[in-house]
Amino acid sequence: MKEDCIFCKIANGVFGSYTLYEDNDFRVIFDIGPATVGHALILPKQHAKNLFELSDEVAAKVLPLAKRVGAVLMEELHCDGMNLVQNNGETAGQTVFHFHMHIIPRYEGDRANITWTPGEPDKEKLEALAKKIQEIVQ
Repeated sequence: MKEDCIFCKIANGVFGSYTLYEDNDFRVIFDIGPATVGHALILPKQHAKNLFELSDEVAAKVLPLAKRVGAVLMEELHCDGMNLVQNNGETAGQTVFHFHMHIIPRYEGDRANITWTPGEPDKEKLEALAKKIQEIVQ
């Protein structure tokens, strides 16, 4: 636990929260500044600034947990859809620098804005970048 991290303190029970789920690795809470009714956060108990610092072991558990919690929220709230959002870095919208995933129930006509205007890709640059990444990732 990082002593100056608010999400470490919440995840590890130092500060109270509306906890939806807890195990050895995570605490899932309702967001105190929700985008919509039922907006929740998955918080790992182990500190990692972002996805790229998260251990592979913990990262492998995040999506299955989001799936389970999201399914229950969809059933209980009768929402029309669901966003899973995970930001890395200030420019990407991260405001608390402890990895977390948002589970945001969506309702027809809600005001949560998670959109962008599609751009036009440079096909030559994309092809070159794809080849380079394939070499590195494989």
